[in-house]
Amino acid sequence: MTNLSQAETLERIHSALEAARAVFQRFTPGQIAAEYKSGHDPVTEADTTVDAVLRRELLRGDEGWLSEESVDDFSRLRKGHVWIVDPLDGTREFVAGVPEFCVSVAMVEDGEPVAGGICNPATNELFLGSLDLGITYNGKIAQASQKKNLEGAVVLASRSETKRGEWTQFEGAPFKVREMGLWRTN
Repeated sequence: MTNLSQAETLERIHSALEAARAVFQRFTPGQIAAEYKSGHDPVTEADTTVDAVLRRELLRGDEGWLSEESVDDFSRLRKGHVWIVDPLDGTREFVAGVPEFCVSVAMVEDGEPVAGGICNPATNELFLGSLDLGITYNGKIAQASQKKNLEGAVVLASRSETKRGEWTQFEGAPFKVREMGLWRTN
């Protein structure tokens, strides 16, 4: 992708995330019914509505689509440009009213991720970025830490991972583990 097309892709992502954010205004976190998919994963009307909005806003021409909330169309494997989305990452948290959920969007070109965005409608945070253009946080230029080691870093981990002991091997490591999300019971 050229810089111009990455800029256009980021604009499409930004527009789609804003449309998704508008959908969330119709729902109240913590006061929404959920059904359960296989594996005991919840799905809500917000999941499916945002999926439809993202598909409408993003998908054009001969692009492929992979979404957690859509039946996979394996023809995407033959496409040069594929959108990968999670319309509501953190549905359990959304259902419980915990503001640790987001909408995630990525563009993959020839198997390589080139641009993406994440929006948390509960905290009004928006991250956008591409390989060539860098990243922004709420419209301001941002960058990843330039640290060369993990001394003093903070790692976000799911509470269910820590409950299962997946982070015990890192006790005494030079970084802190901060738990996020809800406990999973399965």
